[in-house]
This record gives sequence, structure tokens and C-alpha cells, in this order.
Amino acid sequence: MSAVGWIPAQFGAPANVHAGVTTRAGGISRGSLGELNLAAHVGDDADCVTANRALLRGALALPSEPLWLQQVHGVRVHVDQSGERPIVPCDAAVTCRTGSVLAVLTADCLPVVFVSRDGRRLGLAHAGWRGLVQGVLESTLMALGGNADEFTVWLGPAIRRSAFEVGDEVREAFIAQAPDDAAAFTPNARGRWQADLAWLATQRLLRSGVGHVTDCGLCTYQDAARFYSHRRDPASGRQATLVWRQD
Repeated sequence: MSAVGWIPAQFGAPANVHAGVTTRAGGISRGSLGELNLAAHVGDDADCVTANRALLRGALALPSEPLWLQQVHGVRVHVDQSGERPIVPCDAAVTCRTGSVLAVLTADCLPVVFVSRDGRRLGLAHAGWRGLVQGVLESTLMALGGNADEFTVWLGPAIRRSAFEVGDEVREAFIAQAPDDAAAFTPNARGRWQADLAWLATQRLLRSGVGHVTDCGLCTYQDAARFYSHRRDPASGRQATLVWRQD
């Protein structure tokens, strides 16, 4: 077993705020789920998932167990006020609490980290195309409170335009809300579209007033050595994006 894979987010957050994304290295899961699958809903052995989560917590010296969400490609936001586990499906979470660790699981969808300039308000969203078009990023900003320009945002690894083929219904859903989003879609030889998920997220954030967005640029589909990808392998595991404050 190799060391737990971890890529720190580089986006100008305060020094006491930590964020980043796991890779698939360093766990005990096997087969297409190997090695560091952190999801309990993909058919992995429950003991493996529990062990992988424990390995992650130990490797990063996390101050608490991450607030694992039941993700459904929606817009509900869990507001963490006491460290209690979310009991309803959510696709984003926010906190003002030192020591609370927010987490989302992805395998092509876009993880989006929000940090206020003073580091006191943190948010994290799971944004596939359905969540984006329904407004999960805007819902997260609303739950965080204050002005959007107070936040710096990091976009984590996700499927990129060259690998993300969608149909007319996806393109039309975005263009119906913002005609300029047509720039995110490139026609392909199959009569469908290659979509730029990170570009779409960035534009929604900028239109909401966020002043600083950093995109890591990593592609889950193309980087099979480091990342799970549901498009590449429907039986894949999930990596986790985390954010927390530790004073």
C-alpha cells in the first residue's frame, strides 16, 4: 500500500485553511475501486471504505471526521452549526466552525471550494451539470452569507471538455439561462457536444459576483493513474475534496 494520495489546493486561501483532493493511491480497496475509494455507495466492501477513511484522517491529521454527504445532484446545502452528520441528501455544505471538515465525493463532477478572505467561512459543493444548471453554486453562496466578492473559489479535478460529451438537452438548459454559455459547447463529429464544465461553473460564479476563481485544470477522465472517473469506468470509486480551518 502506497502513501495516501493528496493534492493540496493552491488558490490563495488564508494559511490556517486547508483544502485539496485525494487521489486513488494509498488505500486498501481492490479492482476498479482500488485503492483509496472513499465512497460507501459504489459496491465496495464496507470495511475497506471505513479503513480508507481512517487512513485519510490519519494521513492529513484531520481535526474531525469529515461531514460526508448523501449526494444526489441537487442544490440542498447542509449548514454545519454543531458538527452533526447531515441526515438528508445534500450536494453542498458550509461551516463557520474551526475543526469541521467539509467533504464531497466525485468521479467526474466538479468539486468547488469556497473560502472567505478572512478564512472564517468555508463552503464546498458537488457540481455536475445538473447541479450547476439548477443553481448549486448560487445556493452555496447564499448559505455562506455576506457578499460574493468576499470569497475566493477553487475548482478541483473534473472531467474536461475533450472527454465530456453531452446532448442538445444539456446545452439548451444552460443557454436558456445564459446565452453566452454557448461558448462552453463545441460540436463533435457525432452530432453532439463537448462541454466545458469548469468554464460553465466559472461563469456562474463570476455572474454571482465572486471575484477570484482558480481552476486546477486536472482531468479525471484522462488521468487514470490518479483519479476515478465514472465516464471512463462506470464501476469506479470516488475521490474526496476536503476543506477545513485549523487555528
